Amino acid sequence: MPSMRFTIRSKKDLIDAVEKFGFLPYFRNSVEGFSIEEHIQPKYWFGGVEGAWEWKGPVIRETGCAYGKFFENKAVYVSREWFADFANYRRDGYDFDARYEDGLARRTDKFLYDLLSENAPVISKRLKQLGDYRKGGNKGFDTSMTRLQQQCYAVISDFVYLTDKHGEPYGWGVAEYSTPELFLGKDFTDNVYKREPQQSYERVFEHLKKILPHASEEEIKKLLR
Repeated sequence: MPSMRFTIRSKKDLIDAVEKFGFLPYFRNSVEGFSIEEHIQPKYWFGGVEGAWEWKGPVIRETGCAYGKFFENKAVYVSREWFADFANYRRDGYDFDARYEDGLARRTDKFLYDLLSENAPVISKRLKQLGDYRKGGNKGFDTSMTRLQQQCYAVISDFVYLTDKHGEPYGWGVAEYSTPELFLGKDFTDNVYKREPQQSYERVFEHLKKILPHASEEEIKKLLR
C-alpha cells in the first residue's frame, strides 16, 4: 500500500508536498500513490473550483521548482534542491551542444533547443510560430519538446493565460517554456555538473527509495529511465 500520506486541499498544501518530497508527479503513474491526482481532494481536481490546474503556474513561480515531462512522459514537479542532480543524470553530464556534437541528439531537437534558448521564456504557441511548426512546415514539435524535457534541457517555467480584447483571461493556462539554465540561474549552473552522472543517479535513486518505501527497486528504476 502507498506510504505517502498527505492530502492536498490548497495551493499551500501542494507547495509543501513539492518541497517535502522533492519529486511529485501530477498524474497517476506506475508507482501507486505517487501523484497529486491520488492525494488531492476531488473538488480541487478539475472540480469546478480553483484547484490543481490553476495552481500550476503559481507553484512553479513561488517555489522556483522545475516542471516538465520527466517520468513516463508525464508531468512532474522537481524541487530546486533535487533538480541539478536529476538533470545531471538525465543529461549524462552533457550540455546540449556537446551532446549534439557527439552525435547523441537529433537535428530536429537541436533546431528546437536553439530556438528555445534564443527566445526563452516563450509560450508554446509563439515557439511554434517562430519555428514554423505548422501544416506544410516543420513537424515534430511535441516529440522534440518532450524529449528535451525528459533529458532536462527544457522545463515549463510558467502557465500563461491568454486574454481577450477586453484584457480578460480565458481558457486553460498555456505552457511557457525555458531552459533550466535561464529559469533556475546560477543555482542550477553551478551545481548541475558538480558530480559524476552516476553519483547523481544514485543520490536520486536513494531519495526515491526513501520517500517510496512501498515501491520496488525495479519500479523506481522504471521511473528514472
